[in-house]
Amino acid sequence: MEIMRVTDELVCTRRVPGLKSSSLRILRNQTGALFVATDPVGVPPGKWVFTSSGSAARWAMPDPKVMTDLTICGIIDHWEE
Repeated sequence: MEIMRVTDELVCTRRVPGLKSSSLRILRNQTGALFVATDPVGVPPGKWVFTSSGSAARWAMPDPKVMTDLTICGIIDHWEE
């Protein structure tokens, strides 16, 4: 798991069938690298979240058949960088 900040929503009108209709978010980690994650939680931009990666990311989704390797698992209520 890693702590990241949601920077924006990612809208894709064309995607592979394995992503289904999953919401996507752009995340920035503490070193400044950008990532794209599936978002089953519905996180608005600016919030800190914790993520699950690799095969565990699929199990964090409501449907584990969604092809993802990074999923937002929850919103952090209090966090200072």
